[in-house]
Amino acid sequence: MPFIVQLFFFYYGLPELGIYIDAFTTGVVALSIAGGAYASDIIRAGILAIDQGIIDAAEVSGLSRRKIFTRIVLPIALRTSVRPLGSVLINMILTSSILSTITLNELTGSAQIVVSQTYRPFEVYVVLLCAYAALTYLVSLGVTLLHRHLNRDMMEAVG
Repeated sequence: MPFIVQLFFFYYGLPELGIYIDAFTTGVVALSIAGGAYASDIIRAGILAIDQGIIDAAEVSGLSRRKIFTRIVLPIALRTSVRPLGSVLINMILTSSILSTITLNELTGSAQIVVSQTYRPFEVYVVLLCAYAALTYLVSLGVTLLHRHLNRDMMEAVG
């Protein structure tokens, strides 16, 4: 389902049912639901990718199902899921520009205001483009560093 449809449903549809939410809360809820759906599917895939032999070995050693999940399954799944989760975060940053359609002044909304005051759309949108590029680059760099940190023992074994 397109994000803008979800956003419009929360912002314009819920008031028809008597549920009134301000623009900021609507934006946070809509982004959280959309991002959470992708993130949960990524983590589920990371869990399903774990070799059953690892889980069997943990069961044989007498660990409880809870300890197997929290100490073995979840850390391995998160190691493999860091990069895709970073992509979801970058996507949410870029998708936040759509929030300007419900009068929420984020980067794109603020740029539209500046354009209407200065009549200089090219310059304003070049700055906006650079801001989004820098922000996503920094997040990507952070995700890469986190991935390297979490997988440093595997990289040392290979290298």
